[in-house]
Parts: sequence; structure tokens; C-alpha cells
Amino acid sequence: MTQAQSPRPGGTGPERSRMGPTRISTLLVAALAAAAVAWLLISALYYDYLPELPWLPVVTLAALAVLEAYAAVNTRGRIERRPGRDPVNPLLVARFVVLAKASALAGAIFVGFYAGLTGWLFVERTDAAMDDRPIAGAGLLAALALVVAALWLERSCRVPEQEDDEDREPGGREGRPNRG
Repeated sequence: MTQAQSPRPGGTGPERSRMGPTRISTLLVAALAAAAVAWLLISALYYDYLPELPWLPVVTLAALAVLEAYAAVNTRGRIERRPGRDPVNPLLVARFVVLAKASALAGAIFVGFYAGLTGWLFVERTDAAMDDRPIAGAGLLAALALVVAALWLERSCRVPEQEDDEDREPGGREGRPNRG
């Protein structure tokens, strides 16, 4: 196989610039790495430098999850051309795919961070750690919701498979195989 025919990234040809669906393994690796970093940072800095955990990141992650879930429902209906829905702009769908891929990765990093933080807070037996547990748990749930909504939006942007035009006759009827 020559380099021009190579389906590997970095090769030449149509496969080089093709974007595929988000891999769950990529999200898991990002989440595990973020959890390990969060555990190490929190265990070293929690009592000396960190103030009380804020609610704003939790609310932001939850709001992004809701908006992306709404976009997923709306986009799927428009792609399938359901009654009462305007056709979708292809450029908008491409932008939604990029948003979904970025949000899934960012959400996975936040899932890892909040998982490491929550795990460490449940190991600690101090009043400060107990006070931060609800915020950390809510952050973990909001980040998980963002990952799910982002993957749903990415899936909703797929074009449904249609019959090949070669299988149809010019009149719109199904073609019959030649038995000649």
C-alpha cells in the first residue's frame, strides 16, 4: 500500500482530513489523568491555599449540558426534516460537531477533576472537607451531564443513512436485478 492509499493519519488522501466520532477511550484517559492530577494537587494544597469551593463552575457545567441537550434534540429534528422544523444549515451542524467534541473532552477533564476532588474529600475527615463534599459531588454530576449531552449532540449531527441512488430507477421505483 502506498502512502497515497494509506488510511493512516498523516498520510495523503481523503482519509487524512476526516474527523471521526469521539472515542470513549480518549475521554476515559483524559478523566483518569485529570483525577490523578486533582488528587495530587488537592492533597498538597487544600488546607494551605484553597478557599471554599465555588458553585459557579457547577452551574456553568450544568447550563452547558442543558443547552447542548436542547441543541441535540433540535438539530436531530431538523436533520430528519420533521414537520414544522426548518431545514438545518450544514455549517451550523459542523459547528455543533466541533462544539460537541470540545465539550466532551472538557467535560471528561472536569469529570476527572471532580472525581479526584470528591474522592479526596471523602477520605478526609475534617469539617472543611465535609462542607465541600456537596459542591464537589454536584460538580461531578454536572460534568457527567455535560459529557453525555455533548456525545448526544455529536450523534444527533450525523446524517441518517439513505438508500443509494444507484438502486433506484429514474421513475423512483426500486430497480430489479437483471437475470439476463
